[in-house]
This record gives sequence, C-alpha cells and structure tokens, in this order.
Amino acid sequence: MPQLAPPLVPGFLAPPRDEPAPAREPASTPPPVSDDGLGDLDLGLELEEIAENSINNTVVVASEQDSKIMVGKEQESEIMVGKEQARAKVTHSIVFVTGEASPYAKSGGLGDVCGSLPVALAARGHRVMVVMPRYLNGTSDKNYSNAFYTEKHIRIPCFGGDHEVTFFHEYRDSVDWVFVDHPSYHRPGNLYGDKFGAYGDNQFRYTLLCYAACEAPLVLELGGYIYGQNCMFVVNDWHASLVPVLLAAKYRPFGVYKDSRSILVIHNLAHQGVEPASTYPDLGLPPEWYGALEWVFPEWARRHALDKGEAVNFLKGAVVTADRIVTVSKGYSWEVTTAEGGQGLDELLSSRKSVLNGIVNGIDINDWNPATDEHIPYHYSADDLSGKAKCKAALQKELGLPIRPDVPLIGFIGRLDYQKGIDLIKLIMPNLMQDDIQFVMLGSGDPELEDWMRSTESNFRDKFRGWVGFSVPVSHRITAGCDILLMPSRFEPCGLNQLYAMQYGTVPVVHATGGLRDTVENFNPFGDNGEQGTGWAFAPLTTENMLWTLRTAVSTYREHKSSWEGLMKRGMSKDFTWDHAAEQYEQIFQWAFIDQPYVR
Repeated sequence: MPQLAPPLVPGFLAPPRDEPAPAREPASTPPPVSDDGLGDLDLGLELEEIAENSINNTVVVASEQDSKIMVGKEQESEIMVGKEQARAKVTHSIVFVTGEASPYAKSGGLGDVCGSLPVALAARGHRVMVVMPRYLNGTSDKNYSNAFYTEKHIRIPCFGGDHEVTFFHEYRDSVDWVFVDHPSYHRPGNLYGDKFGAYGDNQFRYTLLCYAACEAPLVLELGGYIYGQNCMFVVNDWHASLVPVLLAAKYRPFGVYKDSRSILVIHNLAHQGVEPASTYPDLGLPPEWYGALEWVFPEWARRHALDKGEAVNFLKGAVVTADRIVTVSKGYSWEVTTAEGGQGLDELLSSRKSVLNGIVNGIDINDWNPATDEHIPYHYSADDLSGKAKCKAALQKELGLPIRPDVPLIGFIGRLDYQKGIDLIKLIMPNLMQDDIQFVMLGSGDPELEDWMRSTESNFRDKFRGWVGFSVPVSHRITAGCDILLMPSRFEPCGLNQLYAMQYGTVPVVHATGGLRDTVENFNPFGDNGEQGTGWAFAPLTTENMLWTLRTAVSTYREHKSSWEGLMKRGMSKDFTWDHAAEQYEQIFQWAFIDQPYVR
C-alpha cells in the first residue's frame, strides 16, 4: 500500500468513483467501507504506522494553525463585554456534531447552545469545527449563503448502498462551520418533520451526519490544514449519538482516532432516536456491536401481544461508548439517573455516574443585554434601572393594556405543551385574574391551548394578552417589560428564559426542577448576610403551590420595593455568560484525556 503524503490523514470513506479525490500531491485513495466493518481496507501494520505518523504531524500543525489564527486576527465576537478575554491553558481541536446550530438552523435550545458554545471555546484559543446538515427548505437557504463548496465528496456505506455527501464550509467567529449536504436535507417543513409528524427517514439522515462528522477532520483542509485524529468530539443529543459508536467500532480497532475522545451532551433525554431492531443492519456497523444500541421496550409500551419490543436506540449507544457525559445542568444530571427522569436509561446512566457531570448553559450577552439590546425601546443596567420602567410602559402600550406602573406584569414565553405546565397556568388563571395584576403569554403549540389564550384575552381585556406564535423581538420586549417571569415546567433540562429574565432584572418564579432549580435562588429576606436570592423556586408542582408563590411575589413587589430592587440587581449581577460555561467544559476535556478512550 503506497504511503500517503503527510500531513494528510486518510479518510476511511472514498470519494465518488466517477470523480477522483482532489489532492495536493499524488496519493492513493482507500476503497469504500463495506457494511460489515471496514471491508476491503488493508488496515494492518502499515496503516497503523501511517496513522501514528499522521497523528504526530497533525498535532503540530493544528497547534501552529491555532496560534496563527488567534494571534494574527482579532476576535470577531466579544464574549465578555468590557473584560479581557480569558484564554485556555491547554487548547484542543474540538469537533461539535449537532442537528442544529443558530443562526443557520434552530428549533430550540439545542440550536442556541451549538451556535454559541463553539464561539466561546474558539475565543479561548481552541480550534473548533461544527458539523451539521445543510438544510434547504426554501426559506432557510439564505442562511448558508456565505458557505462555499469545498469540492470534497465521500461515499457513505449504509442503508443498502453508497450514499454520496458533500461538504460546505464557512469560517465565522473563529469557528469552522461545516455543512453536510445531501438531498435528504432538502425538503419543505422544519428540521425534523412537517405537519404530518416526524420524517420517516430521520434515522437515515442522521446516520449520514455521523459518518460525515467522523470523516470531516480527516479529509477537510480548513485554513490549509486538516484537524487530524487528535480531536475532542462533542456530540449533541441523539442526532449525533452514532459518532462515539463509530469511533469505537470502525476507527479505533484500526489505529485511527485512538487518541481522540468523545463527550455526549444530553440536552433532552426524552428524544432518543429509537427505531425498530430490523434497521440495525442499515447502519453499517459490525454485527457484534448490536448490543451497544440494543433497546427493549417494556411490555406496557408494546403495540400488541406478539410485539417483542426490540429496537435500536441511538442515544443509548452514545451513553455506552462516549468517554464523558454532560447534561445541561447539575440538577438534570441527577434527574436522569432516577426512574422519574431517566426515560428508561436511568439504570445505564447511574452505572456511568463517575463520568457524568452537569454544566448550566450560558447566554449570549451580545444578543441578551439590556444595555445594548436593539429590540427594546429603552436601555438600562443594574446601576440605572430607570429604563426598565419605561420598557414596561412601552410593552403595556404595545399590547393595549392599561399603562399602570403600580400593577405587576407577569409573563410567560415558551411552547404551549404539557412539559411547560401550560395546563396548570390554565387552571389557576380564573383565580389569578381576580387579583390586580396583568399577564402576557407568548408561544404556540397545542391548538386547544392556543384557542384558550385567545378566549382568555377576550374575557379579560384589561388584564390578559395572548400572543399566539413566536417573535424574537417581542420575546425581548416581554423579557424587558415584565416584572415577573413564570416557568412552571414539569421538567426542564436547563432552561434559558429564566437566565434571560434575570439578566433583564425580571424576577423568575419557577418550578424547582432541573436547570431551574440550579439557577434560581429562593428569596430569603433573613439571610446570614442580609437579603439573598434571585427569585422563587417552588415544589411540588401543584396549582395551589404555584398560585401561592405567585401571590407571594406579587405581594413583595407591591409592599417591599427595596427588597424587589435587590432581587433585580442580584439577578442582573449573575454570571451566566458562555465564557463561564466554556471554562467548565475545558475541565471536562481535561478529565476525558486523562482516562483511556472507550475500547470494547
């Protein structure tokens, strides 16, 4: 087998047969990978030597490239306003794999995290790549207008054939944004489904993403250099969960990626990528790895008496094979190990407690800062809160509510579904409307709850407004204009709205679960060092408890102005920036590289 020209590391998946692989120097092209492992590749001692040499070369090259980028170019995105950017003591080549990332494609908090955390890590000196699909649905196409075609093609052996994918690339905010392109990502609807439900080929779509993410560091020359094999893969939720399995089953046995590590970040355990067991051969994994993904539904969840409940579970595969596991809050890292919050994976996650940690998400203070926010009519800060009252009056005027500064304005922003506790808000609303308060809700979801919002508005014209749908500018104005933000979520892995609220001096009233419990400190007027707390976190989640807590907050707002101002200022002084979260992720990276990688 001829030697490849260093420092290029051979990808395991060949370019299309009818189009030769572009190369700077003559090099041999490995054949495609077959479904039963690594097929006809001659991965003996010779390839191990190549991989070893390539690793050594790549480490040096990546380090030089990092310094060139970071020393020769100013930061394109300021993470900390008014502070000198902290730098990591040890830098890594980091590859994020995700189904979405803002501003390119977003359906929820996952998109916010994967759009902001990579930027924060790059600002601290790391070399960072984000790999995600290139979704084209007719409306989002413009989001990828600055991404250029890399001319790199690979064929992925899965689902009964070789499927060609290509790569697009954009360098923004010191991050390499890599978009995997395939016809399955080009269709009307949202990211994961349409009005008829989830797409039936989602397993296929995200299998392609995982294979492509494993090949990208080996074949893409970004800024003139590949990332190479000494990478830290950060895989997010089930869409990317096949990556640690592929590393362990199809790369490390042949000496490739043996010095890499993988971290699974669980944003929402409720979504696990479960499909029938009969689809396992389609994944292109060796038969002996079936146990890593094997999943059996309990009897009560099976469709009929002859249903054995056998399935494959992408997220379970990552829980088994990832080197470290992170949830998006410390509270959620405990909840996923319980029968109530573990969604069937609690025993497995409990067995991996030694590598399980929680890190609270951050917020982008370039977008969420009351001193600079372009979406709000008046700016303010913890040192000068006068703009907060003006924002409230402007919001009341915009919504057609009576402009009354003495009346507490309560807000809710979020999906209208069972998880968010909207049914409980609906139950307490008749009692709450008897009080001298105003209430505004922004969100969409369950059609019945949308109709309830409309009817409640018509019944209480002077007290209630329901905005069906979602608008980023309106969400900013509600966050700035409200006095109280209500979040009665049944479970909340992290939650961002309570972080936004505290940043804007809006006092959160939340159910003490997951990230809400971690981030909202209960108000205590008799603390050891004076008044303490940033809001109210109540439990258990009952209508009586929620109504009592809301009325306690309203009473504090009316009767104890100095205490209320203290609540606002303490919330605004909290550090929920992404730089703070990035520093904690660096500690996880350090721990991951101390331990040996997962090997079966």
